[in-house]
Amino acid sequence: MKPELPPAILKVPPTGWRVWWTAARPRTLTLATAPVLAGTALAWAEGAPFVWGAALAALLTALLIQIGTNLYNDAADHERGNDRADRLGPLRVTAAGWASAREVRRAALLVFATALALGGYLVAVGGWPIFLIGCTSLLAAMAYSGGRYPISYTPLGEVFVWIFFGVFAVVGSHWLQAGSFSSTSVLAGAAIGLPAAAVLLVNNLRDLDADTRAGRRTLAARLGDAGARKAYAVLMLLPYASLPILAHTGLNGAWLAVLVLPASMSLARGLQKGLTGPALNLVLAGTAQCALGFAALLALGILLV
Repeated sequence: MKPELPPAILKVPPTGWRVWWTAARPRTLTLATAPVLAGTALAWAEGAPFVWGAALAALLTALLIQIGTNLYNDAADHERGNDRADRLGPLRVTAAGWASAREVRRAALLVFATALALGGYLVAVGGWPIFLIGCTSLLAAMAYSGGRYPISYTPLGEVFVWIFFGVFAVVGSHWLQAGSFSSTSVLAGAAIGLPAAAVLLVNNLRDLDADTRAGRRTLAARLGDAGARKAYAVLMLLPYASLPILAHTGLNGAWLAVLVLPASMSLARGLQKGLTGPALNLVLAGTAQCALGFAALLALGILLV
């Protein structure tokens, strides 16, 4: 017996921009914007002049790289047979038949090309460090789902997210404003990247059975169900250990981010109780909200105090 198609696939498929809005996975885009805002706020708090053009271009470039990664992943996972009809996660437009893999892949390349064009301006502002960060970000975005050995099929996915949606995003955004390196931006980026990595971890925990059948050896698959749940708690709670260190450097407002701690603890406890299946989609959404809340309150606190 064939598994039932998810209700969303049974509906009349949308057309035009609605297809591409779904493919872009708008709920994930906060993971790209939050670290850029935090890095920019940190540079401003340190006395750097605010460069509007660089801040806006960095934000748009981060969004485009995230969208391009999502599109490329949508097409690549379908072609590899990983997005089956019994998938528990949100709908994928290629698997649903809303667009062909060729169309989605072409859209991804167009988005990456636009990000590359904006990156040219950012390199003119920030020089060779931004060139290195930009090039590695684009290459990693394509390698996440593409190539012979996709990052998403290995235990390194969470490391990828931590580096590019945490450390590099904050350090690069700070550099564009200040024109100098700051160890504080590395610490802030490392902290912000951890809950972002937790988003991917809970996503892979939810899809553990399907991923194993498809040959994906993600971190969740390597750690096993119980180990992945413990690792999730570490990723969600460890960022708060950075707050006293940041405050010690003079950024006392960093303590504002502690307001998200109760929500992070609640999600970690809930996952330890053994939530499975579609219930993990709620944990996933809550994790993304905590990641955004931590970064946003950290940035706001840095600016206000």
